[in-house]
Amino acid sequence: MSGFPKPKRQILGADIAGRVEEIGRKVTEFKVGDEVFGSGRGGFAEYACVREDKLALKPTAMTFEQAAAVPVAGYTALQGLRDTGQIQSGQKVLINGASGGVGTFAVQIAKSFGAEVTGVCSTRNLEMVRSIGADHVIDYTQEDFTKNGQCYDLIFDTVANHSVSEYKRVLSPRGICAVAGFSTMFHMFTLMLVGTWASKTGSKKIGGMGVANPNKKDLVFIKELLEAGKVRPVIDRTYPFEKISDAIRYLEEGHARGKVVITV
Repeated sequence: MSGFPKPKRQILGADIAGRVEEIGRKVTEFKVGDEVFGSGRGGFAEYACVREDKLALKPTAMTFEQAAAVPVAGYTALQGLRDTGQIQSGQKVLINGASGGVGTFAVQIAKSFGAEVTGVCSTRNLEMVRSIGADHVIDYTQEDFTKNGQCYDLIFDTVANHSVSEYKRVLSPRGICAVAGFSTMFHMFTLMLVGTWASKTGSKKIGGMGVANPNKKDLVFIKELLEAGKVRPVIDRTYPFEKISDAIRYLEEGHARGKVVITV
């Protein structure tokens, strides 16, 4: 994703949680020994060097594994719902891919905004999605949400496995569909081209949310939701540092429930 023919950055990983070992001379917010979480390049490492405005103090009641599961998925869900989707209290919101890393946060964040939430997931994840706050659940192996006659004010889609016309069919007259991930390159380009045209020619807005922007203000906002018990990370599995390749292989199978975490 960051170079040809191979990534320029050899160390993967964007989410981190740990203790501060050293600080730069201009750092004022943290001290050595502080327990922090946030995002930065090269998270799959024993040590990571991160700007202080990309970190916050870890919620004291959370483990490092729980905190490390939060940042990028949390940013994506929050910014997709609030900024792209313009979520409002009382709206009917559908989360497609509700059992995944971003989807589990999206369900809970949408509930925190006062929305009526429908989660779409597979059969084995129905109860889990209910347990994190979804008012309704749809088993995509048994039912297509674009064909059940229901309409939604906001669709937040982490999978993007439907056409623009299908999204339009289930959006309310001034509804918004914010897409955070794509199942295929075909779906991505179709959404970019057809979705943009449809948004300009009608009252329904359909498009991608773009790349999430890690920032201090949103990280603190998410931290407050965590501390208030309104959001909790869902962790499928944890892997030791030396098993990172196994963790990535498992994630690539596409069936992870919530997040996969590396412990150091």
